[in-house]
Amino acid sequence: MSQDIKIEGLAPLLYVFDMPASLKFYRDILGFKVVLSSGQNDTADWVLLKLNTTELMLNTAYEMENRPKKPDANRLAMHADTWLYFGCPDTDALYEHLKSHGVELDKPGITKYNWKAIHLKDPDGYGLCFHWPLPNN
Repeated sequence: MSQDIKIEGLAPLLYVFDMPASLKFYRDILGFKVVLSSGQNDTADWVLLKLNTTELMLNTAYEMENRPKKPDANRLAMHADTWLYFGCPDTDALYEHLKSHGVELDKPGITKYNWKAIHLKDPDGYGLCFHWPLPNN
């Protein structure tokens, strides 16, 4: 007899080059709230963010004193393989919100699986998709 295992939630961890830039994007533009942090300000090395029921952790790729002047191109290239998908019932409103904050992105499109979606990259090159299913015709 197997026991039911209860798993609740998921909090992906992304390694970021510049925590203040990442917080500006995730907190100040997307609206995530900092729930826990390893420091007292935007230069913390780790944060747990939450928006409604969605959690996301950010960790600096380098401690501040060891951070190079610019991101490693090879490390950033590897981020292209990572995509996070977020449920977003009103992709048009999100598009307008992101545009009003200077985020460069294409208008929402319809995917092959009939969802309306916005695709963009965060400051570290991680792929983000905000999507929602369209009603069946």
